[in-house]
Amino acid sequence: MIKIVTIVGARPQFIKAAAVSRSIRDEFSHRVSEILVHTGQHYDENMSKVFFEELDIPHPKYNLEISGGQHGAMTGRMLEAVEKVLLEEKPHWVLIYGDTNSTLAGALAAAKLHIPVAHVEAGLRSFNMRMPEEVNRIVADRLSTLLFCPTDTAVANLAKEGISAGVENVGDVMFDVALFYRERARKHSTALASLGLADRGFALATCHRAENTDDPTRLGEIVAALAEISGSLPVVLPIHPRTRKLLADTGLDKELGSVKVVDPVPFLDMVALEQAAKVILTDSGGVQKEAFFYGVPCITMRDETEWVETVDLGWNRLVGASAVEINKAFNDSVHGQLPALPKSPYGDGNAARNIVSSIVRKSHL
Repeated sequence: MIKIVTIVGARPQFIKAAAVSRSIRDEFSHRVSEILVHTGQHYDENMSKVFFEELDIPHPKYNLEISGGQHGAMTGRMLEAVEKVLLEEKPHWVLIYGDTNSTLAGALAAAKLHIPVAHVEAGLRSFNMRMPEEVNRIVADRLSTLLFCPTDTAVANLAKEGISAGVENVGDVMFDVALFYRERARKHSTALASLGLADRGFALATCHRAENTDDPTRLGEIVAALAEISGSLPVVLPIHPRTRKLLADTGLDKELGSVKVVDPVPFLDMVALEQAAKVILTDSGGVQKEAFFYGVPCITMRDETEWVETVDLGWNRLVGASAVEINKAFNDSVHGQLPALPKSPYGDGNAARNIVSSIVRKSHL
């Protein structure tokens, strides 16, 4: 039996892990066992506990309850705690997702114990080393034995860095998730009714990245843009607890106009809101793709994106944090002509099966 220890710690990782865990349970339970480790990086109940229940992810065997503090301190505490788990469990593989501090700690702990690492979402690059996520993903890729890329672009990025061994384009697990949950969200979510929203009658916004929230100028520009947009179309802003605090600390919470600020919403509610929005404004990588999956125009409030395919195909506008540019992109997206939605460049919805199959093949057990 192949034993995998999966490291998760943040909302997007829970969602990705749901697809792979389901594939292990449904198709590979005779060959693979999985132990889930939750680092605790996202400690808000709305952003962790409820996701395990809603996504039907097995509850983690270990909850390390490590959150808060500077990046180095957080990663160091995670590294120490994950190492103890790996020494106890002695897995054949450590499976990591994305680009968080949990990802980095899992990769480092496994590599130092000579346990092979499988990295889901390998090869993504923003080419902005000021982003902590960029540092995390580059180091994780260097330490990984299997590098599961979601796109041809990710494969090409790794090739430019001299990495080709163990690299596979398996497709994007988030596309698996979108296909699996979209109808379930439509049937079971009451988010639109409870918020008084009409289908295609509102804009959905998210803002959580440090490059925006920690810079009062950038955050002020985003707030000004959302406030202006809310004058012509209702804007719903599910807000990360950290962003809510920063808005209050800077007084920008009073500048939001008629923007409807809500607490983080459960996963199925977020899927329902994304599908029903007229336009999405975000700095989240995952939400950019989900907008594309659901055929909703997206405005990305960042200076670069890892998901260049959505931009190249005309469904995502990269605008930085300028209120003028955000509003211009909003008007173009709402009133302009969108291109035909092409075949997805993110695979065929079988990324999770491809990932587990590859681990089984490479295990030689």
